[in-house]
Amino acid sequence: MTEHILPEDSGKKPAKPRTDEEKQAVLNRLKRIEGQVRGIQKMVEEDRYCVDILVQISAINKALNKVGFNLLERHTHHCVKDAIQKGNGDEAIDELMKVLQQFSK
Repeated sequence: MTEHILPEDSGKKPAKPRTDEEKQAVLNRLKRIEGQVRGIQKMVEEDRYCVDILVQISAINKALNKVGFNLLERHTHHCVKDAIQKGNGDEAIDELMKVLQQFSK
């Protein structure tokens, strides 16, 4: 059975809400990745060559990392910057470092 990890809801909101264009760009990337995952499922069902499947998994990992790094960059430029300007920089940096550690595992 696959374990689903749901993110904690911190109750925090972005310092600067994402624009509709930013949201759509992230959603489009995630939908593309979802399609790639479905493609891998089909490859497994069709008993395709292991290396071909592994190459696709690698592509998905790279795509997810790219989405994650884009979100980290935006978070740093807006949320962390805003926290530093408001005098809450240490807390925001600690939170950023924790998520970077998680992200790099």
